[in-house]
Amino acid sequence: MSDVSKDRQDADKVWGLMEKVGICMLATRDGAEIRARPMGAYVRREENAILFLTDIRRHKDDEIARDPHVCLAFADSRGQTYVSLTGRAAVSYDLAKIKELWSTPAKAWWDGPQDPNIRILTVTPNDAEYWDSPGTVVSYVKMAAAAVTNTRPALGDNRKVAM
Repeated sequence: MSDVSKDRQDADKVWGLMEKVGICMLATRDGAEIRARPMGAYVRREENAILFLTDIRRHKDDEIARDPHVCLAFADSRGQTYVSLTGRAAVSYDLAKIKELWSTPAKAWWDGPQDPNIRILTVTPNDAEYWDSPGTVVSYVKMAAAAVTNTRPALGDNRKVAM
């Protein structure tokens, strides 16, 4: 397999894992501090973006305006699947996109897609790293076997990926 094919396959894996997990921790910089909060992600590979509905009354939008570098951390501990992605974020107003992303969970935060406080947060990925294991039970069995045999367990795939 060529390096280009392998890179494409790894990128495909990252996009698929993010889509599967769906919820991530969005980390932003607040001066010297780093802040993270859970967010529902709309993974859009065809747009090379991860989108979020966000509220302009929250601090993350100000933090992104000062420093657009962010980290998204997706975790499915039951499935032993993890993705950490770095990228650049931008906040914008796009009513058509807000309507496209509008769903039942958004109703908990806003009255409707026309709410004047809703914005689109778009993260354009730079790179990612993923960990994909065969599952908790299999991982524990492999770790126990490795401890008994004094070897390192093979716990699945881990790759750094340019996005």
